[in-house]
Amino acid sequence: MELLDLIKKRRSIRKYQDRQIPKEDLEKIIEAGLYAPNAGGGQRTFICGVHSKELTETIGKLNIAHFDKSKLVGSYVSKEQPSIIDDPTIKNGFYGAPTVCVVFAQKNFLYSIPDAFCCAENMVLEATELGISSCIIARAEETFENELGKKLLKDWQIPENYIARCFVVLGYCDGAYPAAKPRKDGRSRIIE
Repeated sequence: MELLDLIKKRRSIRKYQDRQIPKEDLEKIIEAGLYAPNAGGGQRTFICGVHSKELTETIGKLNIAHFDKSKLVGSYVSKEQPSIIDDPTIKNGFYGAPTVCVVFAQKNFLYSIPDAFCCAENMVLEATELGISSCIIARAEETFENELGKKLLKDWQIPENYIARCFVVLGYCDGAYPAAKPRKDGRSRIIE
């Protein structure tokens, strides 16, 4: 598939089948993240792939536990693929995806957030190429700010100077794969 076609095909999926992705595909998705652009070529991001539906569900509940939805008043995401903003009955910030990748970056590095999200973008594009659905999820920093979260980071041997910046959830779309939304006009300009 040509790159622009792949970009146009990718969707943020928030409804997942109860079916795990192959470990080999997870390894390819992580590899794509490791080849993402990064500030100064520093390769500072660290990706932890959680290939366990049970553990992914636990972390997904931690992700949503202290989410302040009041900051998003008036927001709306999707009828077909509702987010936690649209549906208050959703209690898992990872929407039932069986796999999640946690993207970590250095705490006090100016470009750690852009580095992490470039990494996540590469990962969702590779997932799309492999026929795996995905969604980039924020709220990573606060997800691990609790006793269980700190224990997980210690068990995973995440260096103390690293912080979770985002998640990439992975699985297979439950239901019809959504079509592209029309692009809004007036969002670009070329100056010569």
